[in-house]
Amino acid sequence: MAKTDVLLLDDWGMTGLDSQTRADLLEIIDDRAASKATIITSQLPIEHWHAWVGDATIADAILDRVMQRNHRFTLTGESLRQKPKAQQKADQSGPIVTAAPTI
Repeated sequence: MAKTDVLLLDDWGMTGLDSQTRADLLEIIDDRAASKATIITSQLPIEHWHAWVGDATIADAILDRVMQRNHRFTLTGESLRQKPKAQQKADQSGPIVTAAPTI
């Protein structure tokens, strides 16, 4: 994963981390920290990420690297998952989500 130009971590914080997963995540983030793009999507607010990681030392290391050089976007709008499929197709002709960067 360190060689992949862009890594997407989708639904960050949706499930708990065991000790091996925390160690693996730190290794992946550390390998990519200053050289490759990593995109993280999450419904978990950033202020809860540290507690989600679990181990304070590993959480500090991971979040230090993740938050070091980042661009944060807050997405607004209705969830497309709640709309019937026919409505989603009709809506695809225009913008689906508005993104407002907060750096």
